[in-house]
Amino acid sequence: MSAGPIAYLVGFYPAVSHTFIHREIDALRARGVEVRTVSLRRTPPEELLTEADRAEAARTWTVLPPSPGEVARSHVRALGLDPRGYLRTLRLALRTGAGGIRATLWQLFYFVEAVLIHARLRQEGVTHVHAHFANSASWIAMLVAELDGPGGMGWSFTMHGPTEFDDVTRYALAEKVRSASFVACIGDYCRSQLMKLTEPAVWDRLVVVRCGVDTERFVPAPTNGGVPVAGPLRVLCVGRLVPDKGQGVLLDAIARLRDRGVDVEATFIGDGEARAQLERRTETLRLTSSVRFLGSVGQDRIVAAYRAADVMCLPSFAEGIPVVLMEALACGIPVVTTHIMGIPELVRDGENGLLVPPGRADALADALGALAADRERRVAMGLAGRTRVVEEFRLDRAAAELEQRFSEPRAAPA
Repeated sequence: MSAGPIAYLVGFYPAVSHTFIHREIDALRARGVEVRTVSLRRTPPEELLTEADRAEAARTWTVLPPSPGEVARSHVRALGLDPRGYLRTLRLALRTGAGGIRATLWQLFYFVEAVLIHARLRQEGVTHVHAHFANSASWIAMLVAELDGPGGMGWSFTMHGPTEFDDVTRYALAEKVRSASFVACIGDYCRSQLMKLTEPAVWDRLVVVRCGVDTERFVPAPTNGGVPVAGPLRVLCVGRLVPDKGQGVLLDAIARLRDRGVDVEATFIGDGEARAQLERRTETLRLTSSVRFLGSVGQDRIVAAYRAADVMCLPSFAEGIPVVLMEALACGIPVVTTHIMGIPELVRDGENGLLVPPGRADALADALGALAADRERRVAMGLAGRTRVVEEFRLDRAAAELEQRFSEPRAAPA
């Protein structure tokens, strides 16, 4: 049990693409950890797709936009109580920025928000603040802990990647690792990238805490007694429709399979900036009769979507360890995805899925075609996938590891 309440700080919370954070918090609360949720910005009502999302949004403190009076009072109070700490934190905010007028302004905004958030968290007796992602939330969490001073609030963040690894200076990753009590890395690949940026003296702060799924909720569909299922190969792709996810490669692969005489139907769940482009590509390839874009769906519908599929496909160009692949495998669905970054830590090629080179529509078509022709192999891979998730990617296991870390004394900045 932690010594006091824990605060989770996220840019947007709850959010459609970050349901794993909501689950993690629920799992911690189930273990008796008191978790206060803080969202920097308010989630638009249309993105709260379930009753659980709306209830969580109602209990979450949204920071922006704050009242000017509240901001002023919090800063006057912080400066009066600990002028050295106030100025030390301001220097830290400015020192860890990427430089330039724009970046400096953002660092000042983070400082203003951190003082406001610190006042609220101190009032509520929070002993540790945890941020998901190495973006603005982690910066603010670091500044909140700095304001509290030595022996005060600890702070930590979950490192997902891969976006932050594209510009490690901009995100001040090394500085954040040296300041944090610990960093929850989602996998070994992720941890190794932070090790590359930091000195061995702080490597013990980099701990692998894998994201997890509720294996009692994400379960396979009832078997049909081994009777072969007729019809096309049903391919599901779940994820934001953004360039990183490579969904256009999947469309090209489906067109190749059609030309080979393989019957395939694909369903895309998710939304994003690339949706219009992908829909145009679908029309260009003459795939409109076999491809559906459903947009975002709530967590109350996602299990049924996995269980209705034969294969989950995620042809990403860059990834950490995607939770959607864990969800599919927990439901007994084999996956076809790319051999990049942290994915091989979850997907074992030929055992619970197939790994292909990124950007290769021909290799992706070959992998999907092989599974289309062999239902028994799909079933065997799905069973192996569920075993893999149960052994290494359970939600309760991740929550237990985080609870232990939250209860440890705050580490001194390196």
